[in-house]
Amino acid sequence: MPNTSAKSAKAIRAAARSAPASKSGGGPKLPGGRRIQWPIVGGGVVIVVLVAALAIYLVPKYQQKSDAQKFTPTAEHKDPSTDIAGVVRKDYPAGLHVSATQRVAYDMTPPMGGPHDASWATCTGVVYGKAIRTENAVHSIEHGAIWIAYNPDKVTGAALDSLKQRVAGKPAMLMSPYPGLDHAVSLQSWGHQLKLDSTDDKRIGEFISALRLNQYTYPEVGADCANPTFDTDNPPVFDPTPPGKDAIPMDGKGLQADLSEMGGALPGGIPGIPVPSGGGQVVPGAGQ
Repeated sequence: MPNTSAKSAKAIRAAARSAPASKSGGGPKLPGGRRIQWPIVGGGVVIVVLVAALAIYLVPKYQQKSDAQKFTPTAEHKDPSTDIAGVVRKDYPAGLHVSATQRVAYDMTPPMGGPHDASWATCTGVVYGKAIRTENAVHSIEHGAIWIAYNPDKVTGAALDSLKQRVAGKPAMLMSPYPGLDHAVSLQSWGHQLKLDSTDDKRIGEFISALRLNQYTYPEVGADCANPTFDTDNPPVFDPTPPGKDAIPMDGKGLQADLSEMGGALPGGIPGIPVPSGGGQVVPGAGQ
């Protein structure tokens, strides 16, 4: 009679020996019988994803830094805004002050220089929630600030937030709505203007890098942007109507230049606080 018990025992042992091989060999194999090492493949995928994510984050940052360096003024390249398409440039006399009730017949909208109020709009990174009097804003850009004006009907939501991030808390910056503006955004520094139709335009950053506190392009170097006498919560009212016949002309005819702003005599004096005696000098051509 065959020894079936012995044969059964052999079969069981054979099955036990073959079981681990079946368990480990269930996956696909490479040529030559090698199995795919999924943990290694998974790790490689993770590394690729991380590298891609870093590239997406760092490349724009590097580009922004590179652009900022490209548009940083130097003694050899005093006005990098000459490399920015669309920037309008004009020369204006400085230190010409009007009273709080006077208006100026500005030649640009928004203005980018010329006679202005003796009190400047605070430009310490202030985001004004309402339109401000242009004569105050012009004095701010005489101090080296960048004034970003925007059309409140065209710039809202995320676009408005992106502009605020460029201004809020930043030195020598101010921003305010400008009703009726013919473009979405208009940037002003002394004697410079750039109008754009998108808040994503890279020229916004280029303009700021080139002209904010650029000692070669604004007249009142060293002047302060803080102004404790200017009410940032309730600033002087913006007047959208055309100036009348009694408006001060752009050449400042009849005005006297403020010596305290002509380089040398305590630039940036606070309005309402006495400055050293010395009077003013008559603007060339005044009264002629």
